Amino acid sequence: MTTTSSPPTAVAPSSETGRPDRTPPRRKRQLSSKRLRSIGVRVVALLVFLVLWWGITAAGVIDELFLPSPKSVWDAFVRANTWHQIAPGVDREVLGEQNYFLWEHLIASGQRIAAGVGAAVIVGPLIGFAMGMSAPIGTFVEPYLNFLRALPPLGYIGLLIVWFGIGDTSKIWLLFLAAFPPIAIATLNGVTSVKVDQINAAKALGASRTQVLTNVVFPSTLPEVINGIRIAVGFAWTTVVAAELNNGIPGIGGLAYLAGTQLDTPLTIACIIVIGCAALVLDSVIKAIGTVVAPWKGKA
Repeated sequence: MTTTSSPPTAVAPSSETGRPDRTPPRRKRQLSSKRLRSIGVRVVALLVFLVLWWGITAAGVIDELFLPSPKSVWDAFVRANTWHQIAPGVDREVLGEQNYFLWEHLIASGQRIAAGVGAAVIVGPLIGFAMGMSAPIGTFVEPYLNFLRALPPLGYIGLLIVWFGIGDTSKIWLLFLAAFPPIAIATLNGVTSVKVDQINAAKALGASRTQVLTNVVFPSTLPEVINGIRIAVGFAWTTVVAAELNNGIPGIGGLAYLAGTQLDTPLTIACIIVIGCAALVLDSVIKAIGTVVAPWKGKA
């Protein structure tokens, strides 16, 4: 009696790892359903927040000066991104706010953050690696690093202006000093958390010190470095208003501060929302990059 065997079923390779994707279809449906529920919960939460905001302002519970309505904030956002009249009945138009569109203010702040955080991304891991690999260096540098981490940005912005003037140099230095400590500390934590057994095993197989650093310590530390960069970028966005207090136009932080001093609350809130949304988008991008460059994170 002969039996016929069906040909083996081809397994589609995973797009991320290049390996066969053996995830059961039921599991895939569960993950997809979970993502949809998560998105749905967030959308509902946003709608509830907007409805409550609208209801409070419509009922006049809080004065419009302190909490403008969602429509007023939206109108301020549109006004900041378009040409508009200086005042009703005045036949003269200006662009955006302070002669710049809102997106131009955002780009100007983004360039300053990119310069400050970019320098911190270069210097922070180097200092963190040196501290983690050398106990004397760590003992010497750590108090200064913790001291710098504890300083509020407004505490030394005046000193930076004295040293570097009110131009972009002082702003970039401020953003660098805000972003550098979390990256260096995250790198240090990553280096010190590498298991000694892994290092000894590599040495037992004949690996040199350089090979241990590049093939054991660096891959183990990379996820922590990426987390440090995410935290540093968040600190930079929270510091951008302080950095742009003086001569911060164009700049989204400078515009938010100026609008607040002029009691233009709708524009201030619009700037705050734009800053928060930009920070969320950038954090998601960094998180996605981390998943690509360190796919082994969280795996045994």
